[in-house]
Amino acid sequence: MNLRRTIIAFSMLGFVFFGDKLILQAQSDLSEGWEIRVMKELQPPKKIMDAINVKPGMVIGEIGAGRGRFTVYLAREVGPSGKIYANDIDVPAITYLKERVKKLGFKNVETIIGEQNDPLFPDKSLDMAIMVWVYHMIDKPDELLKNLKHSMKPGAMLVILDPIDSEIDAEFHIDRSKPGPKIPTIKERIEKSAKECGFELIKTETFLPEDYIFILKQK
Repeated sequence: MNLRRTIIAFSMLGFVFFGDKLILQAQSDLSEGWEIRVMKELQPPKKIMDAINVKPGMVIGEIGAGRGRFTVYLAREVGPSGKIYANDIDVPAITYLKERVKKLGFKNVETIIGEQNDPLFPDKSLDMAIMVWVYHMIDKPDELLKNLKHSMKPGAMLVILDPIDSEIDAEFHIDRSKPGPKIPTIKERIEKSAKECGFELIKTETFLPEDYIFILKQK
């Protein structure tokens, strides 16, 4: 079992990793428990922020923010002049996130309890929207993306960070060697969503070990 699937399995059971916390803290100083390994080995925040061009002063909407694993790094990167709208449908997770950013001293994070297919961000407020390990889990991603567009400023980017196909296949027990209809790749799924929802996939970053970064813009 690789690191990502181990993390998912243990986090679902309520366990976390603490073994290397002191060693890894400098690399992932806003992370907690199992997040430390993820942010060091799978999703180094600084590399991702540079790749998607996060800048101070930006207003970013994070869809499926959960307990804030990625939110806190976004909040630090946009700084006091920026703002993060952190969305989730999981009320306990959002409650935890509120306390987390409060303890860290961030005053630029606003949490939003969204709907299944609508993040409920303010109209025309976002310079960027981002979802991390979320898109492939959504039943009706096209509905969500159509609703998301109302919240985006002209020229705003949509960033989807999602696992590579082998990881998704392992997570959902997909066997592509079996005969039958072709199962679309994650890139094909996102390209289809983009076409249906008025976006265009302009760049795919592949430098992460187990994830793609898809960067889209509105047509």
